[in-house]
Amino acid sequence: MRARFKKLIDNPVFLLGIVAFLTALLVQSGELGSIDTTRRLQTTHSFWTSAPPVVPEDYPDFGIVGRNGRIYAWYGMGQCLLMLPADIIGTYLERLPVFANFADHDPDIRAIVVSYITNILVCALTVLVCFRFLLLLEFTPNQCIAGAFTLLFGTTFLHYTQNMMENNFLLLLTLTGLCFQYEWLRTGSTRALLIGSLALGANVLTRLTTVLDIAAAGLFILLILSIENVRGRELLARLWEYIRVVAPCYALFVLIDRLYQYLRFGTLWNTYLSVFAEQQRGLDPDLPPNFPWTTPLHTGVLGPLITREKSLFSYDPLMLLTILLAILIWRRFRPEIQAYLTSGFCLLGAYILFYARYYDWSGDSAWGDRFITTPVQLLAMLSIPLLLRHRESLRKIACQLGIALAAVSVIVQLASIVLWHPLEIQQMDTLGHPTFVVGLRFKNITAVALGKVGQWGLSNKLTHEAGFHSATPYFLPFLLKKDGSVSGATADALVAVWFALLAALMSILLLIRRKAQRGDFSALRPLRAGALDGMRMRRSHTIE
Repeated sequence: MRARFKKLIDNPVFLLGIVAFLTALLVQSGELGSIDTTRRLQTTHSFWTSAPPVVPEDYPDFGIVGRNGRIYAWYGMGQCLLMLPADIIGTYLERLPVFANFADHDPDIRAIVVSYITNILVCALTVLVCFRFLLLLEFTPNQCIAGAFTLLFGTTFLHYTQNMMENNFLLLLTLTGLCFQYEWLRTGSTRALLIGSLALGANVLTRLTTVLDIAAAGLFILLILSIENVRGRELLARLWEYIRVVAPCYALFVLIDRLYQYLRFGTLWNTYLSVFAEQQRGLDPDLPPNFPWTTPLHTGVLGPLITREKSLFSYDPLMLLTILLAILIWRRFRPEIQAYLTSGFCLLGAYILFYARYYDWSGDSAWGDRFITTPVQLLAMLSIPLLLRHRESLRKIACQLGIALAAVSVIVQLASIVLWHPLEIQQMDTLGHPTFVVGLRFKNITAVALGKVGQWGLSNKLTHEAGFHSATPYFLPFLLKKDGSVSGATADALVAVWFALLAALMSILLLIRRKAQRGDFSALRPLRAGALDGMRMRRSHTIE
């Protein structure tokens, strides 16, 4: 028994899974994170009950009239399917007498169950897939652990672990696709290629724009083959092997999406966005003919890059480190890293250009620009592993800058989950635009800690209507203690458990640090020796 336990705690995969599980558990608020997710859960409920896909009072502000005059949500079905098992569990749990006091509570038991189960599952899986992918890219185990922690604590992934929009689910599927398709490239495993292709294809059910992720994955594979001088018949053979597996997988999910479109709106050939635009122009004749593509191009292109409210560098400072390392030591990167970064930056540019003219180009009620989080997180998560791998080739000031950016990014991510996520959006109703949202978040934290919210002009009608949400730590035990929905003793017990779990998380992080310093994880290898030898033989030049 003791030997089995020692084997477990010596396994970085197990320890990472525990860290991801505890982190996701601790940051949950019990709320669904946005009105969009609440509406998707309503659609989920309609899949297996008699509930309507859209609550009647939401229309016409939300919803599209479809077949037989029924009102449907305009979202894809991906996240709705993801939440389905948790919705079934939560629905039956909320009927139990023990939860009778939560009948009129916001959030209700069903929402709490859905948010906890779904967010924890997606978080743990994504962190583990990230670790696996970095191992395949031949980073050392310690560098892979650092990369997984970079994603979890150093990017907006942490914020979206607490606030359940589609973003982390999209990242999980894209990262899984990249990981397993790359494994196929290195090992020839058809099973790996099939898994990766199914993951990328499934993304289409959530957002049709994830065809860009599919294209980026294909570009990633093609660039590696090109950089490693695979030419002629060998190149054609590898591409044919790739296409004959991925094409049916992608076609399957496109077909499912088109059938879902037909069941709702009676056509296979358009998108919900075109139906939405047509019906909105009918409801409001003053809308321009090109609605929803009404934003000036330069606004949508520069907005995610340099604006005070939505700049990706404010929300994910580690992007600066990734760019800096690419500029300084590009030639020292291995072919797969060059291919990965090139594909990632192309994907980022494609998303920015696609949404540049959209009337709501940033997905406004979100922490940062939620439409570009996948490429940003994919690029940012590689920054610390690259810094560790190439630190001997960098000047001391570059390493120090990298460490500083990592610290700043972690602080920003922690700040993003401490308070109610739309707080700054509500405040901008009176503070106006543009506002440096990240800076305002730190001001809010300071004001709440010092009890000076009113004195500093940070309250308005909207924040007053939000009640205790705007000045309470945004974690479920603290919210329950504040709203009085459970007894004082129960609330105190939940808060005590929360702090105990936090202490456990810190202890495991310290354990991982000690084991990494001792080299306990150095024996871990990602691929069979034969596969690695074959990979190295295909390289045209020696790196490092």
